[in-house]
Amino acid sequence: MKLTGLLVLILILAGCSSKPTQQAEWNPTVPVQGALTWMPISEQTGQEWGVSTKVITAIIAVETGGNPALVSTSNAVGLMQIKGSTAGKDVYRHMGLKGQPTDAELKDPARNITIGTAYLSVLENGILKGINDPEVMEYALVVSYANGAGAMLRTFDNDRPTAIKKINRMNAQQFMQHIAKNHPAPQAARYLYKITRAMEVL
Repeated sequence: MKLTGLLVLILILAGCSSKPTQQAEWNPTVPVQGALTWMPISEQTGQEWGVSTKVITAIIAVETGGNPALVSTSNAVGLMQIKGSTAGKDVYRHMGLKGQPTDAELKDPARNITIGTAYLSVLENGILKGINDPEVMEYALVVSYANGAGAMLRTFDNDRPTAIKKINRMNAQQFMQHIAKNHPAPQAARYLYKITRAMEVL
């Protein structure tokens, strides 16, 4: 019994000494393979909207692994997990349309990728315009896509132009570290980590 108790104590102490902040390893291989199924649509849509195909594919991989029927508990729908009432409505407004996309529309792979890519373009050429480094822009897009551009910019400054200036003083690694340390949504850094891992294998 004494030996068993000692072994349990050693295991508990070993568990306590592990670093809780260290990212658990995430294997992007299978999700990326699922996302690559939709590459012809992603490439065409990316060209039309001026958005990197790698970013589109990585988002599909992380969000759904290429499953177009997936609906989250918060009603994010389809391949790129779009909410019709937020991102969908913004894209409709940008296209000069009224209302928002229906769930049926968002479950259609081509429409979902088009709306998701259009939303990335709206972000890049709207609220995030002025970020100079292409890699930093990709990371800013990803964080904004997942958790909102306003929340991302406020981690730098409440004043948008000042926030953009601060971002432009950073390289991609510094930007990632800033998000991990300062973003109010704990999942933001994890999401960005997964996206970068997915992009590494594309």
